[in-house]
Amino acid sequence: MPKAKLYSLEGNVIGEESLAEEAFGVDINEAVVHQYVKSYLANQRQGNACTKTRGEVQASGRKPWRQKGTGRARVGSVASPVWRHGGVTFGPRPHSFRKKTPKKMRKIAFSSVLSSRAQNDKIMIIENLNIDPPKTRTVVDLLNNMNITRNISVLFITENPNETLLRACTNIPRVRAEFSGEVNPYDLLLADLLIIQKEALPYLVERCIL
Repeated sequence: MPKAKLYSLEGNVIGEESLAEEAFGVDINEAVVHQYVKSYLANQRQGNACTKTRGEVQASGRKPWRQKGTGRARVGSVASPVWRHGGVTFGPRPHSFRKKTPKKMRKIAFSSVLSSRAQNDKIMIIENLNIDPPKTRTVVDLLNNMNITRNISVLFITENPNETLLRACTNIPRVRAEFSGEVNPYDLLLADLLIIQKEALPYLVERCIL
């Protein structure tokens, strides 16, 4: 059974916490994680890019010059795509890039990333995350006491939405906070180190059960 060090709010090691096999000890499915990330990033795209066709640009409908006898190429409209300020041929049009991700795939991707972090000792469990008042200094001292350098990205995962922790992390580069019901595999991949509130572990395990 995978284990992780258990810390106090002051950043001191107070023991070890066993991690559930269903979430932190599964076989890593890189193909599913890759497919999830592709779908997640595609769903972030708005698809608003738009160009005007020759029928949509503002232009005169008059034929620039007569068809024959001028020695120049025949032209029917100044909105022609070959003219400057004319329409665009095969340009982007507004459309959705959305891709559906099956629920089972999301669970496999979630447990695969958690297991990968557990195998590489990139998970720390903290007993309490009630930071009051929400001071950045408190989080900085916690990270320093846990011997976490400032050049790695850290993700705090809490049991419930924690506004005080979120505000305390705002001014610290590469440090973010999410709650267990909102965090997704892409968030986990972006973080080099996961600091999980002990009370949030059952919710993470529940999200991994197929």
